Amino acid sequence: MRPRSLAEVSDRHRAGQEFGITLREFLDEFYLANREERQNMIEVEPAVIGDTRKDAYLGAVGEHLAQRWNLDHIPKWTLGATRFLDWPWFDEPFNSAKPQMILLMESPVALRRRQQIFTESEPLRRARMPRDSRAIAHERVFEFAQ
Repeated sequence: MRPRSLAEVSDRHRAGQEFGITLREFLDEFYLANREERQNMIEVEPAVIGDTRKDAYLGAVGEHLAQRWNLDHIPKWTLGATRFLDWPWFDEPFNSAKPQMILLMESPVALRRRQQIFTESEPLRRARMPRDSRAIAHERVFEFAQ
């Protein structure tokens, strides 16, 4: 059974499950849920993992999902001190200057504003992610650039 909350993602990772897989399984559930369920899925604060990048990333995910899917509010726990980084973190394998400049521009506000996490424009993309005007526009820009 897939996790039904960000808190469960943290709990499962702390119990030994792989963080990335657990988070992706949560996203699959999130994208299948209705608006009210989605708000509930990010409402409870995840336990601190102890890895500053993962703890900050969970905060960024909570904020980004609330903003991206126009939920009622951004959970207050996303503003906690453990949900911020003191130094920039670029998603792998972007360890050279040119790709990093692109990520500086593309990263969603929730990731770059507080956590200094730099990644592609739709870092939480999954096959089950609903299509909306933002996703379609991004696909058109990508097609045009090729």
